Amino acid sequence: MSEGLPNASAQSAGAERAESRGLDSVMAERHRLLSLAFRMMGTLADAEDVVQETYVRWYRLEPEERDAIAVPSAWLTRVASRISLDLLGSARARRETYVGQWLPEPVPADLFAGTANTPLNSGHSSADPVERVTLDETVSMALLTVLEAMTPAERVTFVLHDVFGVPFGEIAGVVGRSAAATRQLATSARRHVRRGRRAEVSPHQHDGVVRAFRDAAVGGDIEDLLRLLAPDVELRVEGGGFVNAAPRAIRGPDHVARWFLGVLRKQPALRLERRDTADGLGYVLRNGEHGHGIATFDVSDDGITHVWLMLNPMKLTHWPLGRFSGSRV
Repeated sequence: MSEGLPNASAQSAGAERAESRGLDSVMAERHRLLSLAFRMMGTLADAEDVVQETYVRWYRLEPEERDAIAVPSAWLTRVASRISLDLLGSARARRETYVGQWLPEPVPADLFAGTANTPLNSGHSSADPVERVTLDETVSMALLTVLEAMTPAERVTFVLHDVFGVPFGEIAGVVGRSAAATRQLATSARRHVRRGRRAEVSPHQHDGVVRAFRDAAVGGDIEDLLRLLAPDVELRVEGGGFVNAAPRAIRGPDHVARWFLGVLRKQPALRLERRDTADGLGYVLRNGEHGHGIATFDVSDDGITHVWLMLNPMKLTHWPLGRFSGSRV
């Protein structure tokens, strides 16, 4: 054998190292893909299913097919987006027959930190800066509930372009539309976001109002509680069939205030422990060692406009809160 030429064993070892590096880079995309799929699907369980199916499709490719993919991260993003688009229609149908109210899953504020790549965050300017909706990386209940009002194509387009900075030309292939039609989807999605948003308040003001809400509720002061609630305040509770929860939205300051005070009167040992959520200050409802749920809030200049109370233990798995019970709240 000529000196300097690698033998078969060395070539094989080199190929294995290269394949391992390629696998590592592909697996490194998992958290970002989960972040993308969660924004599209609204629950971590559905997002996990999307990501798992995405990797299954990657590993089903022939080696030469994988080698031909110049940017694996872009391929994974496209496939995860197509899977999400396909699943969103059936997911919406399932939610129409859901036991009680269905809510997106609340997640800790920092769960997906650093995963988004909006044009604003990355330094790239938008092709339509006047229309752009300013977003940060957080996955708030306020935004997730607005996303639920979009069509599947609008939602996928909005998440890909306005959150992850994917160009419209690439999104067009995902949603099966022209680039011009895809821009129209994004415009329609932004209208949903603007209609769903009230005048924003500072984090300091949000948290101050929420703290005052907790103090008034624990103190049993209905007059103080009413002063903190917007005229069109809405409370939504999800039990997921595990917890006996309010079957419909509770609307209006008087109804919302009396519902909360009624819960606290029935369970005097219930504590509200503060937690930082993607919407700002929120509270864990805890009774001894058992966590019963997470309360998150949306606040405008008029006061608290939305209260979301997640009691479904299947949607509380990413909160390091000890045990969650399925008991009545």
